[in-house]
Amino acid sequence: MNDKELRALVERMVADLMGQAPTPQVKGADYHPMEPGPASEGGELSDIAGVDLRRLYLVQNPKNGPAFLELKAKTPARLGMGRAGARYKTETMLRMRCDHAAAQDSVFSHVSDDFVKAQGYVPLHTLCKDKDEYLTRPDKGRRFDEEQQALIQKTLGHAPKVALVVGDGLSSAAIEANAADCMEAIRAGLKSYGIDAGPTLFVKYCRVGASDHIGELTGAEVVCMLVGERPGLVTAESMSAYLTYGAHIGIPESKRTVISNIHRQGTTAVEAGAHIAELIKTMLEKKASGIELARGVGA
Repeated sequence: MNDKELRALVERMVADLMGQAPTPQVKGADYHPMEPGPASEGGELSDIAGVDLRRLYLVQNPKNGPAFLELKAKTPARLGMGRAGARYKTETMLRMRCDHAAAQDSVFSHVSDDFVKAQGYVPLHTLCKDKDEYLTRPDKGRRFDEEQQALIQKTLGHAPKVALVVGDGLSSAAIEANAADCMEAIRAGLKSYGIDAGPTLFVKYCRVGASDHIGELTGAEVVCMLVGERPGLVTAESMSAYLTYGAHIGIPESKRTVISNIHRQGTTAVEAGAHIAELIKTMLEKKASGIELARGVGA
């Protein structure tokens, strides 16, 4: 490179830094704005969250694409996302940010009062006064004040066979997506077994340990709690069921039976509800839950 060529290069770089010319790598004529994606009938862009991750395969020119898609159908993990140079593709990054935002929203939002009312649940709340305290003081999410204790005892009475509870937990979205169908299936199953279940409680700012306080207050044989689980990037709608025989404050966690991953891509709400009803029947017969139930069933 001679002096004239070097001078021309320096001048172009200075002009580029001053915003007076495109960079040598990207010329102005090569730039085109992103075209909008396919729109719905209403003229809105399609929802990126609506794409099933198990069907999203962005690798260009794969060696055996159909075989990889068959494997991807078994998991919502982010596999086969392709790359743009050394980076994620734009679609991959946007979907990750979308899923992360949905997870955050689920943690910090509340289950709608209209939802609780429509299901006929009896509303309660733990000692937590707001969402911040719920997230920072788990202990308060396991206990009720005297007024709430009295309401629990009045609603469920003394020594019911089953206490059915729905708690918001760490995912309001999980409850609104799954609790109604799951609880309906539980009640239908219990009815078929001749097991009477009273009103369903709804606990705001709820931790799993709140079920122990409910058991101690009422003397319920089995406490069944549906609760929203901590959301992740795969789904913000995962719910779990915690079933405890003879629940009381201080009971070991090993004495709980848990059904997890209740959501559209896992165990469906209706299927889980039928299984939970059968488990409750077994617990009442065996007078056990958790590890003790597993040992009894296997004996």
